[in-house]
This record gives sequence, structure tokens and C-alpha cells, in this order.
Amino acid sequence: MNPLRSTFIKSSRVNTRNLLASGSVLGATGSRIGGVRISGMRYYSSEAPKKSGSGGLVFLTLAALGAGAGYYYNSTQSFKTKTLSSSPTYTSTEKKKGIDYQKIYNDIAEMLDDDSTYDDGSYGPVLVRLAWHASGTYDKDTKTGGSNGATMRFAPEANHGANNGLSIARDLMEKIHTKYPEISYGDLWTLAGVCAVQELGGPTIAWRPGREDAFETSCTPDGRLPNAGKKQDHIRDIFYRMGFNDQEIVALAGAHSLGRCHPDRSGFEGPWQEAPTIFSNEYYKAISTRKWVKKNLPNGAWQWVDKNNTEVMMLPAEISMYNDKEFKKYFDLYAKDEEQFFKDFAAVFQKLLELGVPFKGDEKVYHFKRTTE
Repeated sequence: MNPLRSTFIKSSRVNTRNLLASGSVLGATGSRIGGVRISGMRYYSSEAPKKSGSGGLVFLTLAALGAGAGYYYNSTQSFKTKTLSSSPTYTSTEKKKGIDYQKIYNDIAEMLDDDSTYDDGSYGPVLVRLAWHASGTYDKDTKTGGSNGATMRFAPEANHGANNGLSIARDLMEKIHTKYPEISYGDLWTLAGVCAVQELGGPTIAWRPGREDAFETSCTPDGRLPNAGKKQDHIRDIFYRMGFNDQEIVALAGAHSLGRCHPDRSGFEGPWQEAPTIFSNEYYKAISTRKWVKKNLPNGAWQWVDKNNTEVMMLPAEISMYNDKEFKKYFDLYAKDEEQFFKDFAAVFQKLLELGVPFKGDEKVYHFKRTTE
């Protein structure tokens, strides 16, 4: 990316965060933020439809990881991706010690704003979603799933409905993996999620390597990720299965300060707040202070929208959670205290990314420097 453009974008994000913090943004009473109407944004959630010729955010799965790699064609995502049929290299911690993870972080950061026509101008939100969905399949009872294995590289898991559109993120990361083939996909995808959160204004998140790529036989069954159309009991079932408590569940929901929903992905439409490329506690402020009304969608689904700004939405599961007294107290806490939200999110996001990872105990813990530092 052009250095001047990169500097301008990062400066703009800082200014927008300051506007959010000062309360100068017209959220519940209007649709302007920083003088820009969000009606000028495209309607997609953690990612947008692939732009022709853009290479989009695609789950980047083309890396050469051994002589026996084969191809499959994913008709729903319309891309070719390389799958593993032999043991991946560089899976042990010892062999990974020579990897410059800060350099990989920096290269990912430079890609975030490469395409100003993509979604709201940043690939950051879809990379957070990739890291989240790769990790959120963990089952603490069976010790299966999670970011270890990176099994979304394979068609069975890539084709799960909850992973619609993540081919964009995988393909984007494939460019990084081609340059750094020694890093496992599980480490790469989770590092990308950390990078996106930090570069978009979020807290510093501790990260460590140690994930090993697995085979297609390790793909998780469909249905392990949350269904946004269901109620709070379903959300609890999903997250309790991974080992989270109510406060951690609400803290993780704050990732929805980034990105937007896409009709061709989740079936829902729109951002959760007016600055979808700025990590903040605005999501909690929105859900706790605005008047939400039901909106029927063309596909037969429905969602909640801000009565005064119908471009901003909440998912059925989220309003159901907010109406639950045990969940509500944490939504209200984070709406009032961004510092506490950042602290709790950093801890629980690290926990999510590490579920099921077979750490050997000698891994270095990284606290990556932002490209603005």
C-alpha cells in the first residue's frame, strides 16, 4: 500500500475513535459519523462479496505444504484451494522458533486497507471472523475442534453455512503463507485476527505459536458455531461447550463492533454501529441505549434495527441476550467502561484462539507492536 495512503487511513481511524469517545457521533439520532453518511457504505458483515479480479478475502488455502497436495473445487465459494494429503512441515515448536512473527504481523497489517472498494475499506473485520470461526468449533468434552489443525482448509468445514464468505479471508492470507510457508495455517489465521483487532484500534492481545495443521479427517461437524437467529439459551449452550462463562460470552460479542452482516453470507444485513472499522465499545452503547424495532428481510429472516437509523442492526440472538438479566449486566458494564471491555476482551479472545492448542510449554508469548508504534 502507498505509505501516504496508509498513514492517512490510520490517522482517520484515530480521529474517528476520538469522535466515538467524545459522543460526537450521531448514532441513535442520525446516520452521520465524522461527517460521512453510512448510507455510502456497502451492506456486508464481516466481509463483502468477492470483487471480480480482486482476489478478495479468501481463507487463503493455496499454500504448498508438501509434495502430495491435491486440489478440490469448492463450487459454493468458486475458487480452487490446495488441501493437504501429506504431513505439513514446520509443525514443531522447535522449528518455528526462527520465524519472525512481528514481520508477519506487519505484512498482514499492510494488507488490511489494500482495497478501498472492499466493504467499508478494510479487510480487518473478515480476518477477525476467520480467526473466530477457526477457533470457535472447540468442544471441551471431546477435545476436538479449535484453531489447532486449521481444518477450514478443507471443503467439508469450509462449506459449513456459518463459514460462508470466509474464502475471501483464506485467500488473502494465502499471500502471506506463500511468503512464509513455515508458519502453520492455524498460527497464521489467529495471528491475523490479533493483528486486525490491534490495527483497528483494539487492545493488545497476547499470542503464542504452537498450532499444527491437520488433515481433512479432523474437520468438525457442522453446527458448532452460534446461530444468530436463535435465543440466549442456544448461545449459552454453544459457548459453555467451549468452556466460557456469561461474562466472557458478552465480552466476545464485542467483536461485533467490527464489520457488518451480508445477505449472501449470514442472511442478515448491515453494521452493528456506524464505524465498522473501528474497534470500540460502541456496540455495547448501541445495544443498551437505542430503540430497536423488528425488520423483515426479503429472504424471510428478520433482524432488529435502530428505529432512528435503520442502517444499523442487531441480530435476534443479541437482543435476546440483552434481555437476559445475567447477560445484560455485562452489556451495561462494557457500555459504560471501555477500558474494562478492552481488558476483558483481550483475555477472552486470547483464550478463544488457544482452545485445544497442544502447547509444549516453551512457546514465547508475543505482544505485537502496532504499525503506528
